[in-house]
Amino acid sequence: MKVMVINAGSSSLKYQVMDMDNEMVLAKGVCERIGESGVITHKLPDGQKFINELDMPTHKEAFDAVVDALTNGDGKIIDSLSEISAVGHRVVLGGSKYTESTLITQEVIDTVESLCDLAPLHNSANILGIKACQATFGCDVPQVAVFDTSFHQTMPEEAYMYAIPYEFYEKYGIRKYGYHGTSHRYVSDVCAQVMNKDKKDIKIITCHLGNGCSISAIKNGKCIDTSMGLTPLDGVVMGTRCGSIDPSIVTYLMQKENLDAAQIDSIMNKKSGLLGVSGLSNDSRDVNDAAVNGNERCKLAVKMQHYHIVKLIGAYAAAMNGVDAIVFAGGIGENNPYLRQDIMSRLTYLGVEADQQANSVPHCSDNIKISSENSKVSVFVIPTDEELAIARDTLKIVSSL
Repeated sequence: MKVMVINAGSSSLKYQVMDMDNEMVLAKGVCERIGESGVITHKLPDGQKFINELDMPTHKEAFDAVVDALTNGDGKIIDSLSEISAVGHRVVLGGSKYTESTLITQEVIDTVESLCDLAPLHNSANILGIKACQATFGCDVPQVAVFDTSFHQTMPEEAYMYAIPYEFYEKYGIRKYGYHGTSHRYVSDVCAQVMNKDKKDIKIITCHLGNGCSISAIKNGKCIDTSMGLTPLDGVVMGTRCGSIDPSIVTYLMQKENLDAAQIDSIMNKKSGLLGVSGLSNDSRDVNDAAVNGNERCKLAVKMQHYHIVKLIGAYAAAMNGVDAIVFAGGIGENNPYLRQDIMSRLTYLGVEADQQANSVPHCSDNIKISSENSKVSVFVIPTDEELAIARDTLKIVSSL
């Protein structure tokens, strides 16, 4: 069975086609600058890359470009769309209603649209991707929604509730939802396999570190807490997001700078984090390079991010009354040995002991144990594969129809 995976953003559409008989990627790519003079980059497993610039006024035209790339020209992998049996969509926010992936119906679409206020950029884009697929495939090809938030719905209420008047939870659903759940689920499952343990018997802290960062506490195979909250803004210092701050900063800045809600939201989501502190870039590679070369604000930005990560790992070890394994994943987690070494050096109180030679690999494409044999906590780099997790969920659901 061939499954297509779609991850639609506000101005982009990432795709991947997989043969689920052997879980091999047949092709993948991305449409960028949707709404402008768009461009599609189409890649094959042998390294061939095809780039085509064309108008993409909406996600429908972007999806048409994907279909053309898959069925025509040198990058062709299928003769027609009839060879694709199902489509799996990354959907960022499913709220508390969806605790697992689900077959997309009109009710699902309506629910996802109703949550757009909490994730306006993400959910609206996800809906556009779903509707673009529906316009092309029609109703005969099943589509599945795989929610970033589903994995975190096992959190106990003391972890997901906020200490504000309870009526706001009842009226607006204000609570912690958590994000990156598909990644946290995938790498924690792989971690258990690598350790040759039943996931119900171990405690894992997973660190998904990229431009967006989140950390999760996973006990007995279930998430009991995670760093992102009502929205993806909370938690660790990120590329452009501030992470956890004193809420009074928001109202104070609004008064002092005469800002409205949209302006303060833009500052916290798009102008803060590594970018805001360093004044240089949201890209951790640029910030780290500048820090090494003596840029003091970049040094501070790096220290702040690392401090937040260490603090959350400690908090989650306490919440679970211990930890058996720590996992690094995501663009930064998989490709920044300095960050991993620095974090591990501050966790000696947990019994963490690094294997510096194993950790020195700059770009991890395989699962690697980076703690020593004497370490009381096993530490791994496990490259995340959200697309594979989405494809697996899609296969499981459509196979039961």
